[in-house]
Order: sequence, then structure tokens, then C-alpha cells
Amino acid sequence: MSEFDILHQRAKCFYDSFERKAELQHQTHYCPGCGHGIAHKLIAQAIDELGIQDRTILVSPVGCSVFAYYYFDVGNVQVAHGRAPAVATAMKRALPHGVVLSYQGDGDLAAIGTAEILHAANRGEPITVFFLNNAIYGMTGGQMAPTTPLGEKTTTTPFGRNPWTEGYPLHVSEVLSSLEAPVYIERVALGNNKMIQQAAKAVRKAIANQVQGLGFSLVEILSPCPTIWKMEPADAQKWVREELTKVYPLGVFRDKTKEAQPRPAPVPAPSLDELPKIFSAKEGRPPALAPAAPCRRTVDLRVKVAGFGGQGVLMLGQVLAEAGLDAGLEVSWLPSYGPEMRSGTSHCHVRLSNHEIDSPLVSRPNVLMAMNEPSLRKFLPAVEPGGWIFYNGTSLPEGAMRTDVTFIVQPFIALADRIGDTRAGNMVMLGAMLEATGLLESEWVASALARLSKSERWLDLNRRAIEFGREVIHREVSI
Repeated sequence: MSEFDILHQRAKCFYDSFERKAELQHQTHYCPGCGHGIAHKLIAQAIDELGIQDRTILVSPVGCSVFAYYYFDVGNVQVAHGRAPAVATAMKRALPHGVVLSYQGDGDLAAIGTAEILHAANRGEPITVFFLNNAIYGMTGGQMAPTTPLGEKTTTTPFGRNPWTEGYPLHVSEVLSSLEAPVYIERVALGNNKMIQQAAKAVRKAIANQVQGLGFSLVEILSPCPTIWKMEPADAQKWVREELTKVYPLGVFRDKTKEAQPRPAPVPAPSLDELPKIFSAKEGRPPALAPAAPCRRTVDLRVKVAGFGGQGVLMLGQVLAEAGLDAGLEVSWLPSYGPEMRSGTSHCHVRLSNHEIDSPLVSRPNVLMAMNEPSLRKFLPAVEPGGWIFYNGTSLPEGAMRTDVTFIVQPFIALADRIGDTRAGNMVMLGAMLEATGLLESEWVASALARLSKSERWLDLNRRAIEFGREVIHREVSI
């Protein structure tokens, strides 16, 4: 080895300059002694050694490492707090050949993102996760994290973490290793050079597992945080190796890399032409009609359907939206409902248009279909002048009159009893609306009903209910 041999240098997959700081583009934004810089270097070195820079996608979190995309010259996706495993899953499934790395802190992964990491691991998603555990919330000012050791004082535990009020530290590696699917889980530390060398091996192995097509890998990295711990960098590193490792023992918690088989290739996504057949594949249900002759009239229908849960509010909107699809229209359907299965409030927004729809929300409906009085009173003021209001009742309640809209007031639910079931009242109201507006052809509505009705009995009942609703309009209103 000559005196000019280079032993350490900037990894090739780092940018040449870091634009996060305009005046100091050779520096990262991390505090002196922070473990993120070391972890970044270990990951970058592994990417270089494996030759995967052009295939790598880094999913970075909310936290001190939120700006990782300023440093890694790879594909980068910055995500909402805790959602990195979910986004990494989507990226890997969309780009199976990509090498997807999720990088998260303890507040991000072990607090708000607990569900995401647990279920990604349980599914065995073939991603690689790096979990930086410094036992504290750093960026937000030093609050207790799920990983904060017992007795430690933070801004939210000024008297020390108490197991009876704050619970025990969460051992993520141990929890995830209890699942069947993960291939590799190891906890390492950045407490001294020897520990860092072991961490480098673990990082490389976790990434290599993905390159080899194996399943879920996670490396938990115990990392110093001198600023928030209020320590000098050397003291923070010492605390990692002498104290934090007592709470979180180092070691391999799962390693099935030798016996693990490469995951099967994902099933290719269906073509767009196949989707109508797939989504209408229920037994005995016809597919959607091909919109060979789309609706030619100008359409801008903004419908608000509202009532109690159990009155078929959402079903009414679905039939209308599905029929609009068969008519070749642009369509949106957006439900809103409470937790109650019955008697809670429920409404949906439906839009049908010849043009692209900018938002599924209907704030100014030109059709209101109110199944009860509270819904009528709530949404009546928002109906635009010249619009239609269909109300389930025998008469308008006091104070619910407007002269600039057209009212159709009928006891639609009671009328449905004449055809055999009051639960078809929503379809009677739909039939009345379709006849009054002349919007959609009968064949489009029939096709939608056939796909959405729960059984042949309900299909027959819904058809008769819609026809009955049309008859109601002819009796009561001159079109």
C-alpha cells in the first residue's frame, strides 16, 4: 500500500454537493456527533458495493432525517410521518426490480408508524428498513419516544419515564421477530468503531437480501443524539455502547437468508381493457355496457344524497354513478357516514359530467335527494337556484321552502311498500329523479342495477321500484 492509496472517500451515490445549505454545501444539516451521518455513509457504501445506485429508491421519513434526499443520489420519495413502510410497499410492488430502502427514526417507526411497520413485516414485504433508534424525539424538541428507557427525563417526562404512566420501552426488533414472515432482523449500534463495522455488515446484508429477491429485512441502529441528550459527542457515543445497549441488547433476532427462497414474481397487472370484466365478475351479473354511444347532451350533474343509515343512501348514489359510467360520462362517488350501522347520518356526493371532474365534493348541488327532514334542512340552503329537490315526506316541513328550485315531495319509502318492501324507497326516489331530469337511458340504469343488486330478488325489486318512481313523476309533475 502506497502513501497515496485512498482508504476512505465520499460514496459515489452521494451528491457532489449538498444544496440544503447554500453556504456550506460540503456539510449535512446534522448536528456534530449525530448518528444519522454515520448511518447514511454505511447505506451509501453498501449501495456502491452492490452496484445498485440506478435501481435504488430511498423512502425518507419525517424527523431529523427528513432531508435525506439532499444527500443520496438515488430515487427519492419523502413521505408523511410513519407511512414509509406503506409507501415502500407500493414502490416495490410497482417496480419489482427496484431496491427499496425505508429509513425511519424511532418516533416515526415505533410511534405513529407502528401499524405500518408491523403489517409490512407480517406480509413479508421484500423491502429493507433501517430503524434509527436514539431513544428520543429529536427534531421536535426532546419528548419521550416509545423507545426512551425507564427513568430517563425528557420534556414530557420531567421526572423520568414511569412504567405505570408511560409504559415500558418498545422493543421493535423483538416484536417483529415474533412474526413468521421476516427474513432478517438485527440490532446494531454506533457506539465505537468496532460496533460501526458490525453495523456496516448488517446494513449490507439487509440490502443484499433484497437484491437476491428475498423478503423483509430490518436493521435497528442504536444511534447517538448529543444535542437533545445534552452530551458531548464522545459522551453520547459512550452512552450508546454502555447504557442503551443494556436496554436494547445487540444481536441477530432473525436470519433466514440461507433457507429463504426468492419470492415469486408478482402477477402482471391487468390491462385497462380487462378491468371492466374483472370488476363485474360476480356470478350471474352482466358486465358493464360498452359506452359505444355515450350521452350526447351536456351534463353537469352534482347530486347530494342524504338520510339515515339503512335508508340506502350510498346504494342510490352507487347506482347513479355506475349508470353514468355506462353512459360514457366522467363520474365520481364519495360516501360519508357515521359509525352506526343504522339510524346514523349518511350522505354521498355524486358527480356526472361530459368533462373532467375537478373534485368529488359536491358543495353546490343542483340535485338534492333528502330521505329525511334533518338532511333536507341541512343541505337545502346549498342547492343552487334552478336545481331539483326530492324529499321523502308528505309535505315540506315548516321553514323549508324555496321559490327558486323545483320540489318533488313524495313519501318514497311508504310508496315502496306497495311493491313489496319499504327498503326499496331509495330506488323509488331514484326512478323519480331519473324521470324528472331525463338524464340517463334505462339500459344504463338496468346494467348498473344488475351489477350492484345483492340477489335476483333484490334486482327484480329494484327494477320495479325505479319504474314505480318514474310513474310517480308522470302522475304528479308535468315534464
